[in-house]
Amino acid sequence: MCLGLLGSILPGIPSTPLVLLTAIGHWLYFGEQSASLWVLGILVGFTVLSLVMDYLATMFGARKLGATGKGVFGAVLGGLIGLFFSLPGIILGPFLGALTFELVGGRNLKEASRAGLGAMLGLLGGAVGKFFCCIAMIGLFTISVIWRSA
Repeated sequence: MCLGLLGSILPGIPSTPLVLLTAIGHWLYFGEQSASLWVLGILVGFTVLSLVMDYLATMFGARKLGATGKGVFGAVLGGLIGLFFSLPGIILGPFLGALTFELVGGRNLKEASRAGLGAMLGLLGGAVGKFFCCIAMIGLFTISVIWRSA
C-alpha cells in the first residue's frame, strides 16, 4: 500500500489500483480478519474516483487557462506520451502537448503557453488528489482491519 501511495507522486507505479489490489489480496488471504466487503467496495469507489479525477483535472486545468478542444486533446495525448519519459515527461508532456496543439490550431505563443501551463497545473492537482485518495484508502482499510480483528 505504501508503494501505491508513492505511485501517486512517482510515474510508472499505479497508485490507487495498487492500494486496492493489496487490500483485495489481504482480504483473500485473511478472510474474516481482513477488511469488510463494504470497505472493499468503498475502496473500489475511491479507485475509480481517483482515476477519473486525475484525467479530468488535466482537462480542467487546460480549459481554465484558455485551452480550446485541441489544446485539451493535446494535453491528454502529451500526458500519455510523457509516461514513457519518466518524471520530466509526465510533468512536461501535458504542457508540450497542449502548447503544440494550440500552436497548430493557429493560436499565438502566449495563449498556447497559458493553455499548456493550465494542463500542467491540472496534472499536478490530479496527483495531489490521488495522493489524498491513497491516504484515505489506506486509513479506511487499516481501521477496518483493526476493528474486525479486535
